[in-house]
Amino acid sequence: MNRLKLSAAVLALSTGAAFACDPDFSGVEITATTQTGPYIASALTLAGEAWAEKTCGTVKVVEFPWSELYPKIVTTLASGDTSFDVIAFAPAWAPDFTPFLAEMPAEFQEGEAWEDIAPVYREQLMVWNDQVLSQTMDGDVHTYSYRIDLFEDEANKTAFREKYGYDLAVPETWTQYLDIAEFFQNDVDGVYGTAEAFRRGGQQFWFLFSHVAAYASHPDLPGSMFFDPETMDAQVNNPAWVRGLEEYIRASELAPPSALNFSFGEVNAAFAGGQVAESIGWGDTGVIAADPNQSTVAGKVGSAKLPSSTEVYNYKTGEWDTFDEPVDTSFMAFGGWQAAVPQSSRNQEAAWDFIELLSSPEISGQATVTGGTGVNPYRISHTTDMERWSSIFSEREAKEYLDTQREAVTAENVALDMRLPGYFSYTELLEIELSRALAGEVSPQEALDTVADGWNELTDEFGRDTQLAAYRSSMGLPAQ
Repeated sequence: MNRLKLSAAVLALSTGAAFACDPDFSGVEITATTQTGPYIASALTLAGEAWAEKTCGTVKVVEFPWSELYPKIVTTLASGDTSFDVIAFAPAWAPDFTPFLAEMPAEFQEGEAWEDIAPVYREQLMVWNDQVLSQTMDGDVHTYSYRIDLFEDEANKTAFREKYGYDLAVPETWTQYLDIAEFFQNDVDGVYGTAEAFRRGGQQFWFLFSHVAAYASHPDLPGSMFFDPETMDAQVNNPAWVRGLEEYIRASELAPPSALNFSFGEVNAAFAGGQVAESIGWGDTGVIAADPNQSTVAGKVGSAKLPSSTEVYNYKTGEWDTFDEPVDTSFMAFGGWQAAVPQSSRNQEAAWDFIELLSSPEISGQATVTGGTGVNPYRISHTTDMERWSSIFSEREAKEYLDTQREAVTAENVALDMRLPGYFSYTELLEIELSRALAGEVSPQEALDTVADGWNELTDEFGRDTQLAAYRSSMGLPAQ
């Protein structure tokens, strides 16, 4: 059976729903909006069918193209329009949306299901100025994928050790990651080194951020990766960022010839198509590559946390701090779709009840293994139900994938993505210079110096004090 067409009855039964309406929302229709599907929109639709069975209410899902979603939502919120009862949105937009969102009712902020949400989502990404204003409905953290068969091939292992002086294995550092990519690119026929997104407008900056996080996210200086959290001065051109960009550019040279045109979709296709030995990206890579209907490497898909570093830049001292072991760092790329209720909604009680079902362990757990929903693990229970994941993974693949997802969101040094008013203005400047650096038109330092100047100008235009307050809140830091 097509998993995208799971019946509402099956979903309802998974929650223990009876035919009686409980709670009774007969005659109530709530309207939810998000991007054009299937990704995320289909998760809302499936949950809506289950909610209808349970409560006798109905859910109407309205979809907009990605480019239209932000302006549509922000316009309706700011005007007090009552069109939407639930909005599903990107975390980066939170600073612009939160003044218009209803706080999650207290009864939803307790119990086993609440505690089951990974802390980085429950305590940080769902919170703004100490209020829970949204519910994570999708987990997004970058992780590492690799070809088990290539890494365990005896000839490859011998040749790699002879060339680099250490064993071929899951990389602990970005230096090792690039060594591995170089080895497969240059020394193994029929396969390229790695795959990442390098195309402007194709999620490229999140991949750069993953390289940078290992060097710029100091465990003793939280919130300092993008800006100085005390002054709001841009940190984007410091030595940590330069090193990260240099290695990101190097990765583009150890990839298939068309890699500069890769968005995340092409990354998944390259890995699932057996073109590359390793890659980084979201959890979709592992799921797609494990599916024999979409992949030539099913049964051979390994997973691990992102590589890290033993050196982390200290922006206060201007020096590199050295650690005995690579710092346990992961990057919450994008951060996972959020669902929230506008203050203007006329059906707030029903809307929050729907969101509770949408994000429940049963319904959200089914969505994580349902093709096309775009939902990745964000609950601890999502990563412990081996039986559910055995439908798409071998036992080894499932264990590595689930361990990786759990370890990534509970890492000691989790780096949060940038969430800031005017987000698109900041990232647009960055993408322009990233593309120039990838093309060799400017050096990494020159590119990032230009970005830093532009970011500081934007911060002044938006209001430095306003931006600083928003940045500190987004990073979970107290107000100054």
